[in-house]
Amino acid sequence: MAGQGAAPLLIPQGSVAVDGVSLTVARLNARDFEIMIIPHTLAATTLGGLRKGQRVNLEMDMIGKYVQRILQVRGDAP
Repeated sequence: MAGQGAAPLLIPQGSVAVDGVSLTVARLNARDFEIMIIPHTLAATTLGGLRKGQRVNLEMDMIGKYVQRILQVRGDAP
């Protein structure tokens, strides 16, 4: 689930890295997001060993970070 601070940095079909694995955002709403993972990615990364509810490191798309920073500087962002 995306935290309140992460939501503005996600866009549909944008990218998000989960524990260092870059993935595409398949669905996005105000409280959470979904990604699609192919079987090879599950087998070749640590993602296949994750358990439901386990904490992961999320890294948002850099473009979203730049846009948010520009809006903050202009005073248009929360």
